[in-house]
Amino acid sequence: MKAILITKDEEYRAELTDVDEAQLPDGDVTVAVDYSTLNYKDSLAITGSSPVVRNFPMVPGIDLAGTVEESSHADFKPGDQVVLNGWGVGEVHWGGLAGKARLKGDWLIPLPGAFSPKQAMAIGTAGYTAMLCVLGLERNGVTPDQGEILVTGAAGGVGSVAISILAKLGYDVIASTGRPEQADYLKSLGASGTIDRAELAEKGRPLGKERWAGAVDTVGSHTLANACATTKYGGTVAACGLAGGFDLPATVMPFILRGVTLDGIDSVYRPKADRLEAWQRLASDLDLQHIEAIMHEIGLSDAIATAGEQMAGKVRGRVVVDVNR
Repeated sequence: MKAILITKDEEYRAELTDVDEAQLPDGDVTVAVDYSTLNYKDSLAITGSSPVVRNFPMVPGIDLAGTVEESSHADFKPGDQVVLNGWGVGEVHWGGLAGKARLKGDWLIPLPGAFSPKQAMAIGTAGYTAMLCVLGLERNGVTPDQGEILVTGAAGGVGSVAISILAKLGYDVIASTGRPEQADYLKSLGASGTIDRAELAEKGRPLGKERWAGAVDTVGSHTLANACATTKYGGTVAACGLAGGFDLPATVMPFILRGVTLDGIDSVYRPKADRLEAWQRLASDLDLQHIEAIMHEIGLSDAIATAGEQMAGKVRGRVVVDVNR
């Protein structure tokens, strides 16, 4: 089978190569992969920009959608269509950027009937994470009538899907981006306005003017600190990314003086019940007309070059990878 394979000996490299299926790792379900994706984490792994990969050699790809070929797991049988997001796949266990994957059945969920495999990967971990963020806002009582919702890193995968979901649910969404040429795209997804990410990217005051009823942050660092400092009393900031850094140069002021909630969103090891809820909500709350605008498709042979472009901030929305071309 064809696969992207990352190796590390004298040097770190990622190559498109032929891999014997006998090399697939242990698991109780073998999946013929139809589509995978190129997430920010995958691009970190492929380019070696961050120590994402823990074991070598490694097939990256934290997402996949495909059809079960073999199974000794009670929940799945040959012919079932399945989706995988996270669980350390592409980091410690071979992932989806290959023709086949062997996995633990406990990591899989059935492909929701509302989506084709390609559409599911247009959503992928980014969209599933965006839905978890929205559920976090709802869980903490953030409603559309309370005011604007900030989405940072808005032109990326998580940001794009979050805007679409929030807008469909009736929220007034403001998109933060460093790419002003994407303003029309963001507004087409439902954003009512945009702001330059520079407004949030530098060190700010411990408390700023109250503006946001809530926020979805994919950036971290000063951006997250400033989002918290400008969130209204009782609001919630759902934090799920670190594109701008993993530090948090903030104070406790927003939390103890305004009752702001910082809601950490993990998507990798989320329990299965939460995954099923998120995908069920995606089926009802994501505007399917936006999926084509959010995604573009590449072949497996394009994945390495596209990873470099994604790390350079040149990729918009979601990248779906047809692993069979």
